[in-house]
Amino acid sequence: MEPTLDRQRVQEFARKLFGFYTSGLLTLMVQIGFKTGLFEAAAKGPATSAELAARAGLDERYVREWLAAMATGGVVEYDRTSRRFTLPPEHATCLTGTSSRNLAPASQTLTMLAKRLPQVIDCFRAGGGVPYAAYRPDFTEAQDASWRLLYDGLLVKGFLPVAQGLPERLAAGLRVADVGCGTGHAVNVMARAYPRSTFVGYDWSEEAVARGREEARGLGLANARFEALDVTRLPAEPAFDLVTTFDAIHDQRDPAAVLRRIAAALAPDGIYLMVEPKASSRLEDNIGSPFTPYMYGMSVLHCMTVSLAEGGAGLGTAWGEQAARRLLAEAGFGTVEVFDAPGPQNSIYVCRTAAAVR
Repeated sequence: MEPTLDRQRVQEFARKLFGFYTSGLLTLMVQIGFKTGLFEAAAKGPATSAELAARAGLDERYVREWLAAMATGGVVEYDRTSRRFTLPPEHATCLTGTSSRNLAPASQTLTMLAKRLPQVIDCFRAGGGVPYAAYRPDFTEAQDASWRLLYDGLLVKGFLPVAQGLPERLAAGLRVADVGCGTGHAVNVMARAYPRSTFVGYDWSEEAVARGREEARGLGLANARFEALDVTRLPAEPAFDLVTTFDAIHDQRDPAAVLRRIAAALAPDGIYLMVEPKASSRLEDNIGSPFTPYMYGMSVLHCMTVSLAEGGAGLGTAWGEQAARRLLAEAGFGTVEVFDAPGPQNSIYVCRTAAAVR
């Protein structure tokens, strides 16, 4: 027997579903604006489509249609009398510049993940996963573009100070490792801010660490180095005073082993600072959060599948605080403090080993 449908509920969900599709298309429009410099050009002041096209050095017809999408999507404002488009300064803050508030680089993530969608769909049928190598090099580029701005704006001023006394210890001189360092920008930001400390970045990708080395050379940083390494083999000696990971644990093949190695590599008074997505390990707690649908989607399309491709744990992006605390305790951390990161989507875990607590 056919169920009796609530027509209003059908219509409401249909509108919501179409909103998903509209948001996806507008994300692509944001990527166009980011890649072509249209946002930077629009931030200079009101302009007609012809004026903006000339300002950005682009084809007017394409700019006009793009502006129509941006105006109806609520990104720019349109004056019907002057036929000029305005990018409000509050919107420009989120779409231009070099601060951590610029979210435009994240628009690249959609197209990058969409390229791997057929392979992920195959995994739904056959199991397994899509290996990290299949996401290179554009996943690295997309992540680097977004996290680079976060590191520049928030790493030294926002992330590190949550561990009381840590900036002062870094200024005096510590031995620091960043595990899963990617292209190494976090290492170089810290090395530049704290010249008396020494830093090493570990990542399995030789291509990524080569970029870190190149940037360090360009910045003249003698206190930063990089090494390609399976981080489940992180050396325990000589010990580190600080180990950091930034959004790197949840997609590891064996996150428990990585955390154990980090605990073993810390000096007796060492600190492990872990930045991970802010979520609960319980689905019911995450329903209604504006950020967790993005996390679960990222997990299906990247974080979970790259771990499963290696026969790994497949923790997923929204593995959550409860699971994190459990794995950290099992790895040997005696105290774990959790802080909200600057920006609502991440948590900062400040961890000390049981030996340091005694």
